[in-house]
Amino acid sequence: MEKIVITIDGWSSCGKSTLAKQLAKELGYVYIDSGAMYRSITLYFLRYHIDWTNKAAVAKALKNIVLEFHHNEKTGESEIFLNGENVEYLIRDLVIAEKVSDIATIKEVRGFAVTEQQKMGKKKGIVMDGRDIGTTVFPDAALKIFMTADIAVRVERRFKEMFEKNPNITIEEVKNNLEMRDYIDSNREVSPLRKAADAIVLDNTHISMEQQLKFALNLLNY
Repeated sequence: MEKIVITIDGWSSCGKSTLAKQLAKELGYVYIDSGAMYRSITLYFLRYHIDWTNKAAVAKALKNIVLEFHHNEKTGESEIFLNGENVEYLIRDLVIAEKVSDIATIKEVRGFAVTEQQKMGKKKGIVMDGRDIGTTVFPDAALKIFMTADIAVRVERRFKEMFEKNPNITIEEVKNNLEMRDYIDSNREVSPLRKAADAIVLDNTHISMEQQLKFALNLLNY
């Protein structure tokens, strides 16, 4: 079967990366986590105290950022490296989560990330998830999925994920963070979160991971 580009967009914590990883594994495709790219840029900005309200400072910082994905043989997962350092786990911190939507609204940051993502997709055979993959990064993708789920379910999922790393976190903090990110992502001027006209909606509020994979594979007649 000819390799294609598959895009998965949607709200925070609605299972985009889970489905993207499932599909990539099933199809023998490369999984690219676009959110990890924005999180890594955010980590760099915070580490080096970059003033992201200053265009010149942002442009200079972006020139010093190299993002790469490497396959982890032990876990079978794709992990992101920032300037040669594996930051896959560092970027999942709540401090990053609180700032990433702000930094992702910056035109220059999005331009940088989109260019990198489009380079990664030139050979096709990729599954990429994010907020604007089917609308901005790969508007001509062969298959576009837009994922959603009830806010209460999304909060519970994110809380469980973050509690493992930070037992002091509260469900209220997680809910506030998700609602803030939803608002910023869908209201930003550059590439806001929205469903592409030709994207197929997948609401996984009440279905299992196995069922969502089956749904996606059926779209491919696979």
